[in-house]
Amino acid sequence: MTRRNLLKYLLGSTGLVYFLSRCAPPKKEYELEGVTDCADLTGLSEEELEKRKKLGYEASTPVSDNRCDNCQLYLPPTAERKCGGCQLFKGPVEAAAYCTYWAPRVANG
Repeated sequence: MTRRNLLKYLLGSTGLVYFLSRCAPPKKEYELEGVTDCADLTGLSEEELEKRKKLGYEASTPVSDNRCDNCQLYLPPTAERKCGGCQLFKGPVEAAAYCTYWAPRVANG
């Protein structure tokens, strides 16, 4: 095999691999819709679990006035979502939970 043919082969293979990787179905994002147990973290990646840990997430607050449901970053449950969420990480969030990035909710008006 000549150098030219080898380069064509390698570039062609790389291009094909790149093309096929672009055609692969997108990874499904973690969605809160359909989650019925707000303590169930089985759908989260190790990376997301580590992020929650680094942010100091605790399912029950150690500071009575600082709860997720009175935090500016909290995403409250909706008709489609039984569990709350957070703008900082994926996965369900208990209303009575807490993390070190708690920020008081600012009153509208």
